[in-house]
Amino acid sequence: MQEKFYTVEDISKMLDMHPKTIQRYIREGKLRAAKVGKAWRISGHDLSLFMESASPMQEQGESRKIFVTSVVDIDVHSADDAMNISNMLTASLNTKPAEFGRTSMSTQYLDQDKKLRIMISGSAAFMEIMMSLLGNYIND
Repeated sequence: MQEKFYTVEDISKMLDMHPKTIQRYIREGKLRAAKVGKAWRISGHDLSLFMESASPMQEQGESRKIFVTSVVDIDVHSADDAMNISNMLTASLNTKPAEFGRTSMSTQYLDQDKKLRIMISGSAAFMEIMMSLLGNYIND
């Protein structure tokens, strides 16, 4: 039997949610998806798993959690400078304690502007530490 796959638009219509909300769930790892070309595809199985775990937090007896996403632009002298900062942040991310939970980071070097753009997400406590680390590194 062949697996059924859905687009972000299909799921947003089924769940009466904005497509950007579905894309955010994919980015945050709440909804598994595969990139096919420039579009996301979600299997019927992964959609079922998402629906089972998507019951409201109050029904599950869980408290609300804060998840922060930030974009940081840093002026750098060169691509090597940007790489050093990226490597330091990646090392910190890879050695974080488990209690910080799910986190993500991506970096982009903007050569024309001589900037490093960092997109980073995680709990409020994790973000506080990462921003402090970044501030201390940049100000040295």
